[in-house]
Amino acid sequence: MKDIRVRYAPSPTGIPHVGNIRTALFNWLFARHTGGAFIVRIEDTDVARTVPGALEAILESLRWLGIDWDEGPEIGGDAGPYFQSQRLELYNRLATELVTGGDAYYCHCTPDRLEEMRAGQTARKEPPGYDRCCRDLGLGAAPGAVIRFKIPLKAKTTFSDIIRGDITFDNALLDDFVLLKSDGYPTYHLANVIDDHYMRISHVLRGEEWLSSTPRHLMLYQAFGWSPPEFAHLPIILGTDRSKLSKRHGAVSLLDYQKQGYLPEAMLNFLSLLGWSLDDKTELFSVDDLRHNFSIERVSQTAAIFNREKLDWMNGVYIRSLSLDEFVSRTQPFLEQNLPPEATRPLDTAYVKKVLALVHERAKTLVEAASEELSGFFFAEQLDYPTQLLIDNNLDRPLTINLLNAAVAKLAPLPSYDAASIEATLRPLATDLGLKPGQLFGALRTAVSGRTATPPLFQMMEVLGWSRSLTRIQKAIIKLSELPSPLFMGINS
Repeated sequence: MKDIRVRYAPSPTGIPHVGNIRTALFNWLFARHTGGAFIVRIEDTDVARTVPGALEAILESLRWLGIDWDEGPEIGGDAGPYFQSQRLELYNRLATELVTGGDAYYCHCTPDRLEEMRAGQTARKEPPGYDRCCRDLGLGAAPGAVIRFKIPLKAKTTFSDIIRGDITFDNALLDDFVLLKSDGYPTYHLANVIDDHYMRISHVLRGEEWLSSTPRHLMLYQAFGWSPPEFAHLPIILGTDRSKLSKRHGAVSLLDYQKQGYLPEAMLNFLSLLGWSLDDKTELFSVDDLRHNFSIERVSQTAAIFNREKLDWMNGVYIRSLSLDEFVSRTQPFLEQNLPPEATRPLDTAYVKKVLALVHERAKTLVEAASEELSGFFFAEQLDYPTQLLIDNNLDRPLTINLLNAAVAKLAPLPSYDAASIEATLRPLATDLGLKPGQLFGALRTAVSGRTATPPLFQMMEVLGWSRSLTRIQKAIIKLSELPSPLFMGINS
């Protein structure tokens, strides 16, 4: 078996999204499974479309997921990626050799002439493509000229895709594509083939949108007299409605998921299942499991479905598998970011740990764990909530004030303010007041948290502490006492 060498070759013309990084992941897993090499090559020859910050986002996305690469020019003491822009002389020299050998030619067609040609094709409802005007003119190099490949017209190109089997293209349906642009920069087709050859790439794993480019690449390999790599075109990723993946489905920057509090190990597991499976039941894989089990033969031909709900479920599973200390360590930066300005800083680590212990089983993302909804009210100096939330539908305002006052009277002298003591004190109080426990506990829950759904009430009150709990209940009593009656039309006041 030949040495396995694969590559991830993104262009810094946009921020990497899930489909792009899925390609990197499959290449990386294949290399790690086979003991081969994984190379990162930045295809930065489309200077006009380069997006500031895209390169940094590409590399940060890989590092976040733990996808490392094996070789490249040394940058700051570490192996950096290869850059096509540093190899322009090689592309120019080999493109010129193709012209000399009769496999390519100089095209002098001006942009205006090409625009007019395309307009005519559209008007005649013909498929778009270069009309080969300069193909047989034998023109030489000149300012503004490009080099085009001379497609062998009387032939078909057949290749065997590892995932899709034998595929045949009719050469006559392909136009003479540009190899070298007028600014001296290569097109994707030329640079891609040259780099894959010189980097000894054995397998090209890429998205199925590149399937139609493969015959062009194979013709170039033949023209150069080189042996091509093996090809495997990965299935497209669709939304749950089976339409093209878009931002509404989750086709956002991979780093957006990092900012939204997804764990890298959960994201890597989820991405691995977008087109690959071990069997029809196993969904949770460690990185070691994936490296051990991955194979191209188990990659599907059919479209993969990006299901955000499944990602949320999976991330929740991974969060619950964290130790409490690890959960606190990963959540605290999000908590610091989400705290209201008036919150006390720096945070008390012991207090944070007690708070997050209450939401560990409920959070699906780290951002959710740090949200006002789940934990933010533990740190707020002032609670902002509609006073109406304090009053149960079957209670009135005076009775609610009365039950909260009774709770304060019972809680204030407690010698030990822990969950068990709080519960032992408040459950009999509900009976003494002639209330259902839920009526008393609902009012207390809102009073101490400003919410109607929280972690368990008594554990929450223990973590909040005696002083903060009683202060919030007393403030709730004041809110009710100051409430204008007209706001409660239909509720006895």
